[in-house]
Amino acid sequence: MRVVLLAHTENPDDLAEVAARSCYSINEPSSIKPTEEKKALKRAIDSGHLSVLEHVSFTFSIEGVSRICTHQLVRHRMASYSQQSQRYVKTCGFVEMVIPDSVKGVDAQLDDMMRMWKGITDELLKKMDSKGIPQEDVRYFFPQGTATNIVVTMNARELLHFFELRCCNRAQWEIRNVANSMLNICKEISPLIFEKAGPPCLRGECKEVEKCKT
Repeated sequence: MRVVLLAHTENPDDLAEVAARSCYSINEPSSIKPTEEKKALKRAIDSGHLSVLEHVSFTFSIEGVSRICTHQLVRHRMASYSQQSQRYVKTCGFVEMVIPDSVKGVDAQLDDMMRMWKGITDELLKKMDSKGIPQEDVRYFFPQGTATNIVVTMNARELLHFFELRCCNRAQWEIRNVANSMLNICKEISPLIFEKAGPPCLRGECKEVEKCKT
């Protein structure tokens, strides 16, 4: 798995500060300069006035993750996605797989069975390709763990929501790894907006407390 930042809004903290100050200023937004302290932005975030963060966006390339992971990712609807097509990208009879650490090296017999299953899957896809079966039909036989690439764009407000849900220890391990990688990048570029980003437990509140007890 690899997360790469492709693009982001220039000076995101400054832009959000200008947006926040413009809500309470008689001056035109174009004439407002961000303050070094960014008090208006801090007040907006603390008060839940998060619409000012929607002017800031980040675009990531997320590479080598499973379709299981991207199925979870695209449930975050306030975002834009461009995913590698299984209809038009030919596999040439080989499917790259994402293998969970929990099954690696656990049992020699299990490892042998996985290699056998992988070999059968690859051979099946090669056979279909040689028979001229369309790629759009071949993809029906791809496992859910098939690796894929996806480009994701989210605004800062949606990213905060995404990190709250997916950086939680109860989130599935693969998308949690993706979310943590994205959060680390965001914090470097926009330290104020993402200063308190992450699961609610970091701020003293756990929304999963009942589930955590079971």
